[in-house]
Amino acid sequence: QVQLVESGGGLVQAGGSLRLSCAASGSIFSINVMGWYRQAPGKLRELVARITNSGSTIYADSVKGRFTISRDNPKNTVYLQMNSLKPEDTAAYYCNSVPYVDDYWGQGTQVTVSS
Repeated sequence: QVQLVESGGGLVQAGGSLRLSCAASGSIFSINVMGWYRQAPGKLRELVARITNSGSTIYADSVKGRFTISRDNPKNTVYLQMNSLKPEDTAAYYCNSVPYVDDYWGQGTQVTVSS
């Protein structure tokens, strides 16, 4: 059973950067596609970035060119580098497989971008 723990969130001004980490208790090598999701208050959870074991990535249009997802399988960790942050990026961020597995949801990490 894989357990995922997100960290790295915080309060940042618009235009700033944050790097999120997702540490897995078990091996993520067997999970072909890992992703970062986010959920803002009153909105549905959305997938913002995904990465395969081979390193192929796909981004939501809203973050394309600003966010970069990466994974380090030996360290069982997935990262999300977020640059040029906007107030609309404010949300709780979670990592999970793609498609997600309900049992994998962690507590998430809050990102708040002030204008």
